Amino acid sequence: MAVPAMLTEQRRSVLTGRIRLLVAATIGYNVIEAVVAITAGTIASSSALIGFGLDSVIEVSSAAAVAWQFSARDHAVREARERRALRVIALSFFALAGYVTVHSVLALTGTGEAETSGPGIALAALSLLIMPFLSYAQRRAGRELGSASAVADSRQTLICTYLSAVLLLGLVLNATLGWSWADPVVALVIAGLAVREGIRAWRGDGCCTPTGLALAVDPDGAEGCDDGCNCCSSR
Repeated sequence: MAVPAMLTEQRRSVLTGRIRLLVAATIGYNVIEAVVAITAGTIASSSALIGFGLDSVIEVSSAAAVAWQFSARDHAVREARERRALRVIALSFFALAGYVTVHSVLALTGTGEAETSGPGIALAALSLLIMPFLSYAQRRAGRELGSASAVADSRQTLICTYLSAVLLLGLVLNATLGWSWADPVVALVIAGLAVREGIRAWRGDGCCTPTGLALAVDPDGAEGCDDGCNCCSSR
């Protein structure tokens, strides 16, 4: 595999600014998403929508950690903050998995079924259009910059996209066919993915280039990966 060229300061500045913008957009959208989902869920007595709103709050905490890291103008400071940001993102993944698991079990036992909601269906459909773009753009910028935290946060945004699809599927199937079990079954699979990504974020497994902020330097000055970080694997 060819080793990517080192980034120039100008290119690093461009990528850093792009990540700041994408993180701000992610936080802004998730705040709106949380308010709409919790309000619509309360009106419709839908635990699925209320839970989806709470998931948006979890996503905000992850994006906020990246925003805090990249708020520093100095590259060395951002690098020093990388590990702490990854810890917050990992905990956000675990919280997301916990929420999905609890909600899914409640739904399967008949105490938290997703109910019909027009605003909820519209919100889930809109999220399916917006979240994949935010995830892809941030992941691409994070990989080029070598930021494990930016890549990890983009993965959480992608998982939230899956949850949007699950919510939409559950609401539509429940409204048309009464299949309330469809939502929790698929969501449990997503919970497993969230746990896996949380472990990878905790280990720092997100650095994909030798310019990565999470890369370690060995005593001889050669760049390498922290323990548990598979830099060269495909993503």
